[in-house]
Amino acid sequence: MNMVKKLKSLQARYPMLSFILKWLGISAVIGILIGSASAGFLTSLTFVTEVREAYPILLYFLPLAGFLVGLLYHLVGKDVEGGNNLLIDTIHDPREITPFRMAPLIYIGTIATHLFGGSAGREGTGLQMAGAIADQFSKPFRLTIAERKILMIAAISAGFGSVFGTPLAGAIFALEVYMVGTISYEAVFPAFAAGIVADMVTRAWNVGHAHNLISAIPPVTALNIVYAVAAGLAFGLCAALFCKVMDKTGSFIKSTITFAPLRPLLGGAVVVLLVVVSGTTRYTGLGTQVIAESFVESLPWYDPVAKFVMTVITLGSGFKGGEVTPLFFIGSTLGNSLAAIIPLPFDLLAAMGLVAVFAGASNTPLACIVLGLELYGSECGVFVAVACIVAYLVSGHNSIYRKQKIGQAKHPRLQDDSGRTIHDIKVRKAIRP
Repeated sequence: MNMVKKLKSLQARYPMLSFILKWLGISAVIGILIGSASAGFLTSLTFVTEVREAYPILLYFLPLAGFLVGLLYHLVGKDVEGGNNLLIDTIHDPREITPFRMAPLIYIGTIATHLFGGSAGREGTGLQMAGAIADQFSKPFRLTIAERKILMIAAISAGFGSVFGTPLAGAIFALEVYMVGTISYEAVFPAFAAGIVADMVTRAWNVGHAHNLISAIPPVTALNIVYAVAAGLAFGLCAALFCKVMDKTGSFIKSTITFAPLRPLLGGAVVVLLVVVSGTTRYTGLGTQVIAESFVESLPWYDPVAKFVMTVITLGSGFKGGEVTPLFFIGSTLGNSLAAIIPLPFDLLAAMGLVAVFAGASNTPLACIVLGLELYGSECGVFVAVACIVAYLVSGHNSIYRKQKIGQAKHPRLQDDSGRTIHDIKVRKAIRP
């Protein structure tokens, strides 16, 4: 009894100590599990990519794979079809526990996409696996509604940080992504703790992350800042266009094809046709090899366009994966191409584009600035920051995450959007006379 009284007295006198110890324990548990899940997923992804490259004929089975995965979701996964948007919704308004089957379903779907040559990413899988795993602890840990929001933010941090090997960016991304222009400071400690633990665990499983290098950083001068702003404008417009085209393509396909499994079947057939006509598989899969090339040599101007089209068709038709790595591809190759008209080194522009297009498409400028610092070092910080901030502003209230809410509008003229989700804004604009 005396020990219990002493613990309660200590908790009353030092409430933050209790908060830190509690969330350190929770973050450690989910970080270990999510980091291990990410390690297994990344290892599987590397394996199926190698298999696909060794056996190009697998591409022709992409429509069938899309149909089977679509059928699987149609039969047992309708309640988790929302994916990342479901996680964001859970942060805004926690209700039922996220079904655990989201984790194996998204894993199977993403592995199938990459094994057979769809153009998709991996962050969607990492985030959804993380959210599904972490939310199972809401009841055992007896978390309140407010604490469950913090748990989901910590899970997103762990998922993003462990998949990309960038725990700091992962934490800030989780704090920024669900509410544009607002950060949840009560979740700062759990987000960073979970992200760091998950990344450490993934690395402990000997799963590495490829990082590209910038050969030389020009001096920070007024003229070079102007060039960076110009590049940021291009990256922001690209991000906005990607979001708009993705949204309209997905909506058109859903309204046209009512039976969900047929959508990826037809989308897969279009992807196969495009590969056959173009005679290259350069724009299938993650595209990390092309991202690496954008840092060492000049690339064709049409690389970002081709990846843009392939990704929109793949994801818009219902294949699983994520948008982030394709956005990295589009941004880095667009930056590389801009070197023809903007007198900055093409590898610096590639780095700026990689993070800035994502910043504009996800409305997470601070996370993307930190992402650039973690990937390329502090020397490029000013250029990365300018590009990300400009791209964020220029992209407007568009997003690859439809359930993001506008906490603080990007511009006074857009204040009417405050409190609405990206989806609500699109609907309102569509019906406005």
